[in-house]
Amino acid sequence: MIEPLPNFSASFYADLERINDRPEPFEIYTAKDLWTDEHTSQQMLAFHLNGELDVSSRRIEFIEVSVGWLADRFKLSSGSRVIDFGCGPGLYASRLANLGAAVTGVDFSPRSISYARKQAEQDGLEIDYHEANYLDFEPDGKFDLATLIMCDFCALSPEQRSAMLRMIDRHLSPEGRVVLDVHSLSAFEQKEESASYRKNLLDGFWSPYQYFGFLNTFKYDPEKVILDKYTIIEPARTRQIYNWLQYFSVEMLERELESTGFEIEEVLGDVAGRPFTPQQSEFAVVLKSHYCG
Repeated sequence: MIEPLPNFSASFYADLERINDRPEPFEIYTAKDLWTDEHTSQQMLAFHLNGELDVSSRRIEFIEVSVGWLADRFKLSSGSRVIDFGCGPGLYASRLANLGAAVTGVDFSPRSISYARKQAEQDGLEIDYHEANYLDFEPDGKFDLATLIMCDFCALSPEQRSAMLRMIDRHLSPEGRVVLDVHSLSAFEQKEESASYRKNLLDGFWSPYQYFGFLNTFKYDPEKVILDKYTIIEPARTRQIYNWLQYFSVEMLERELESTGFEIEEVLGDVAGRPFTPQQSEFAVVLKSHYCG
């Protein structure tokens, strides 16, 4: 015999309303929570270090090709200064330092920066790592190359993106360039809104303990933004993580750059220098400051 469901309270209904509530684009910013939480940061570091996955970082094979292209395209040498924003455990930074460049790495994950520092020490590399939110970071000196890779730019709000680029512009050398990659409108068109629920959603990614996870995916057509909103319910706490992603066409990116002091010098298929095609899910750009040579 099937037991009848209990009469749920109004507060339970209100909780469900909050779980399924649709915020305004970039209304709530929780990126740091994902990367600094004791459990999830450990999961993210494991993804970083798995060279076969494109999750936290690119596959190792791609990174090797990418670093080779960066070195050749920007003529990196022992006199070059490079800053890697969102450097994670140093997969790019360490390889760039091995080329002789003076490298600065910035990331707000204590676990990733700790790993990067230990690895640099083991490899005898002098890399200037900073545990900091790059949105609040002001580096020292001028750089010949600034990188923001793995579509980090797309996770920032328009205001954050503008502030980020203005900060970078203050710290570029006369011939300095910026390399970043973004999600494309082709990828946006493939996205659909959805709502799902599962016990231990993502196979325990969110907590070492038992939990219930809700995932709401919202699509904002006018803004070309996707939100994956996670609600994680544990016995002792409930939390929500908002994973925003902006999607771009080349023209959209050009318009956004108009007020930042930058222009697009080159459009590429990726940060390994492959040719651009509009059908790709991502593309990369080389940015040049209006004040650079």
